Amino acid sequence: MYLGVNIDHVATVRQARLTLYPDPVEAVDYCLAGGADGITAHLREDRRHICDDDMRRLAAIPGLHLNMEMAATNEMVSICRELKPGACCLVPEKREELTTEGGLDVVSHRTRMASIVEKLNDAGVRVSMFIDPDAEQIKASAAIGAPVVELHTGHYANLSGLDREKELEVIRKGAALAADLGLIVHAGHGLTLDNTPPIVAISEIEGLNIGHAIIADSIFKGLERAVADFKLLMARRR
Repeated sequence: MYLGVNIDHVATVRQARLTLYPDPVEAVDYCLAGGADGITAHLREDRRHICDDDMRRLAAIPGLHLNMEMAATNEMVSICRELKPGACCLVPEKREELTTEGGLDVVSHRTRMASIVEKLNDAGVRVSMFIDPDAEQIKASAAIGAPVVELHTGHYANLSGLDREKELEVIRKGAALAADLGLIVHAGHGLTLDNTPPIVAISEIEGLNIGHAIIADSIFKGLERAVADFKLLMARRR
């Protein structure tokens, strides 16, 4: 099972003091040593953590599978087409939010999304749509030619008890539908060592992108160990 480690919050610590350290690019070696299969970084429009130079240096690392999270804007499409990361994930973005709060609305913006997916596919970048596990959003993502969907697990992560179980079933059904439509299925947002096992158990989900929990855990145990603990958990898939 694929693990992409999101290193945005290494840059968040740097930007808190506007220093040159910690350098998120230096985190790559530690993540890979811990078993990460790739690196995810979100170049936001407001550049609140990852900056253009970070993304350029990440894209220049030989053999690194880089997943560029990005808003569906002309600026970001242009940057992505220039840098040609292995993959990109289109996400909704609002300047006032602390983090991405929900899935992309592919249904309402189908024509524009189709155009963006075509441009990025033509540049050789594998496109993922970050969407809620909603049947119509999944169908629309498949219809516009996106090869991957990343199912938003934030709602699941914020719930507990029966409500969480209900949301988990929604994710299961969404993953099954996406796989039936020929999509590669990833998942992410709000996942921790405690709440990830039920997501890992969904056979159609082929990969996870995890950032905040890994960076938070790394404060106490180090980045390599924090990544390794998630890989160990994922290896226990039944």
